[in-house]
Amino acid sequence: MKTTAPMKPTAPPKNPVRVALVIGSNREGRFGPVVADWLLGHLRSRDDFEADVVDVAESPLPTTLSPTPEATEALAAVTPKLSAADAFVVVTPEYNHSYPAALKNLIDWHFHEWRAKPVALVSYGGVSGGLRAVEHLRQVFAELHATTVRDTVSFHNAHGSFDDTGRLKDPSAPDAAAKVMLDQLAWWGRALREAKETRPYGD
Repeated sequence: MKTTAPMKPTAPPKNPVRVALVIGSNREGRFGPVVADWLLGHLRSRDDFEADVVDVAESPLPTTLSPTPEATEALAAVTPKLSAADAFVVVTPEYNHSYPAALKNLIDWHFHEWRAKPVALVSYGGVSGGLRAVEHLRQVFAELHATTVRDTVSFHNAHGSFDDTGRLKDPSAPDAAAKVMLDQLAWWGRALREAKETRPYGD
């Protein structure tokens, strides 16, 4: 009788994709941390990612885009995280059919940190689920030479989707959507990192 050799355990991938999870709202009473904590759980449950958090509420960058001492101090806390990342996940609400000013300010303070890196987009809101904010962000990141992944996660009527402890009431669809999105982000993160190791972007 022919026997089948036992399968060897799969080794965890080397050099996981470093992801910066950006919480894009600093509004009082914001819901962003609830959504971000849920997604952070997904990132940290996988061995192909290493996750860090960038919260615009903890990065008080001035809107003048001037190198003041206050700006230098704020940048020192956030820029290294963006620079070290191979990929990004941006969590954004929708304010007046677009995304928050604090998120745009964080984006505008940086340029090289976004270049030739993938960005996944997670949105939340009312009936629209923040999808108009996502479409605006795609244009912005394209201008910065970043690549937004195709699939997103959106929470329509977000406050009603989570219970008082921050757990999803019905996680099946969001969990499935998150897996598809993060699989794409992992592919793009590795592919672009390897490409830049062979030939720096812009050469």
